[in-house]
Amino acid sequence: MTIGRRHRTATRGATLPATDAGEAAVFAPRVGNGALFGGLALLTALVGALDIRTGDEMHLVPLMVVVPALVSVFGTIRQTVGVASWVMTVVVCSRLMSGGTFWDVTSSVAFTVLACFLGVGSCALRLRHAAEIARLRSAAVALQRQILRPLPILTDQLLTHGIYTPIEEDRLVGGDIYEVVQSPYGTRVIIGDVQGKGLAAIGAGFAVLGAFREAAIREPTLAGVVDALEDAVARHNIFSAQTGEIERFVTALVLGFDGEDRVEAVNCGHLPPRLLHDGVAHAVPLHRTSVPLGMAELSGEARVAERLDFPPGATLLLCTDGVTEARDASGAFYPLDARLGRWAQRGPREVLDALHADLESFSGGVRRDDIAALALRRAPAGSRSRPLPADHGARRSAAAFSHR
Repeated sequence: MTIGRRHRTATRGATLPATDAGEAAVFAPRVGNGALFGGLALLTALVGALDIRTGDEMHLVPLMVVVPALVSVFGTIRQTVGVASWVMTVVVCSRLMSGGTFWDVTSSVAFTVLACFLGVGSCALRLRHAAEIARLRSAAVALQRQILRPLPILTDQLLTHGIYTPIEEDRLVGGDIYEVVQSPYGTRVIIGDVQGKGLAAIGAGFAVLGAFREAAIREPTLAGVVDALEDAVARHNIFSAQTGEIERFVTALVLGFDGEDRVEAVNCGHLPPRLLHDGVAHAVPLHRTSVPLGMAELSGEARVAERLDFPPGATLLLCTDGVTEARDASGAFYPLDARLGRWAQRGPREVLDALHADLESFSGGVRRDDIAALALRRAPAGSRSRPLPADHGARRSAAAFSHR
């Protein structure tokens, strides 16, 4: 995802011009002026007719003071001011014409003016708050673009499509992570899931992503990449302990593609990938699954890469446990392998679209965890660029990272 244009960081009031599309939507009228003021005129005529019919027993026109408050919920400031001015004029004229003691008329007029001003004020406060939320969301979008790149991603070896849905609708980034990096040694891919949720989990995920982007270019072996990720999580946990946060681990699946019919994989406690080929979908068995990142000291075994088949025309699906642990109303888990068999003939983008729609239908729209899924397929032959020289490119990239 490319960095979006810069936005102004603050506005002094709700009536200032919008600085981006989000703020423009906040200040845009939801109801046209013709419909709003036409309805207001019709309401005034109806209330006036009923007021005349009831006579002195009940005055209905003063009840129109609630209209500006209602308009302030959805209208612009100009619309609310226009409605308030109209209601103030109608109610005050009606009250003066109906007669009464000086104090009755004065208190009624004062109450009407106050109610109209409160309606305008509440509209201004609502729009100002909405504009602040829009600016914060714009900042969150910019942060997301720094953490997670947009999909699809095309490299020399791969075309990667994906879906990403955080559990919290008001948050653009969750604990699931992914990245695709073109390196002198081929394309390196990671998909992972940070333990826990919230901003602390996002911090751990960002530590892993930063380490992966550097190590994927620097390290000649996939096992070396994973060792660098382990060190990054360990350092992050040390810092977390010093700041009072809990230590976290990260399940991850790291893959390396060099353009051959087989792909290297190091599984750190993550779900195995699914292979869709020739109309058949099945889980790819991984025989050397190791502990999650951040827990290497609990295991005496070094992480070792193993080779998986990746024939031409096949799609390799990677996902987090937000997919497999989605539940329906009865509590049953989502049958991923059974559902993938229905879509094994489709392309990677169509598989992800079907998976996303089916997950929403299966769970009734109730999310219990972040959802991330990547569909990998060999890049079209015409899109490949000349391979980078391994020795020279690695040294230059590593030097560039080390001097940042």
